[in-house]
Amino acid sequence: MSFDPLAPYGPVIESTVRVVTWNVWGRFGADWEGRQAGLEAAVAAAAPDLVCLTESWRQAGVTQAGLVAGRLGLDHHCFAGDWEQDGWVSGVGLVSRWPMSEPERRPLRAPDGAGAGVAVHVSVAGERGAIQLFTVLLDYPLGASGIRQAQVRQLAEFVAETAPRRDLVVVCGDFNAGPDSDELRMLTGRSASAVPGMVFYDAWEVAGDGSPGFTWSNRNPLAALGLLPDRRFDYILSAWPRRGGAGTRCDARCSACGRPGSSRFPTTTGWWPTSVTERRREGRVGRFVSQLGTGGRG
Repeated sequence: MSFDPLAPYGPVIESTVRVVTWNVWGRFGADWEGRQAGLEAAVAAAAPDLVCLTESWRQAGVTQAGLVAGRLGLDHHCFAGDWEQDGWVSGVGLVSRWPMSEPERRPLRAPDGAGAGVAVHVSVAGERGAIQLFTVLLDYPLGASGIRQAQVRQLAEFVAETAPRRDLVVVCGDFNAGPDSDELRMLTGRSASAVPGMVFYDAWEVAGDGSPGFTWSNRNPLAALGLLPDRRFDYILSAWPRRGGAGTRCDARCSACGRPGSSRFPTTTGWWPTSVTERRREGRVGRFVSQLGTGGRG
């Protein structure tokens, strides 16, 4: 097949998939049940296809991902984690419109074993093709950039080992670092890449509303307790667009919600070249929503 420089990806796909990532702060705080109700309402308002919850929870046979899936009317959900808390377990919760593989969990550590990061991978059987989804939680201390850089290198190796190059690759979650940090620059092509040739687009940078997109914001009373400056810690990244333009961001938003569901605001993005969908301000929490062109719905 000859290469057409005027249509380098072939006919452009018009379907989309919407992804939400959110650090949901487990079951911490006295009003975690109230936060859960606000969280479910905010996620439902985003109408996502994929939901990635960091610091999610499992208690006995109940998972937060299962509750969110029930609210969304979606059948596919899973939990991966082993961080024991007071009567519950912290980890990563995933919800999908389409079937997922069993989650593969990879600890992320510095060379000396320091740090407590994690990455979880599932392969999603999207209607237009596979979506390789990686959800990430990196170390949090402000002075831990060196540890996070080591974790990003391990994350990139995990992606390179696991995801077929032709599939849409989405990496999202809580990186605990700003977009100008060395750890994010390694992923977005602004410094030497963590794995040769591996570069991601930042959905908020490409398709956000032009604001900083803070997910840790002092407008959020749960975050304000920390007395920290506003920062963007949570990201949805996609690899170079695949055939048909799969992986191209069409919009992104960071939502403030009426009732805090977490110490973060959620982020949403949508992919595939398509019309921009309606954006609303929602109840508070650390969510990031993005919509991309991908193996999703028409």
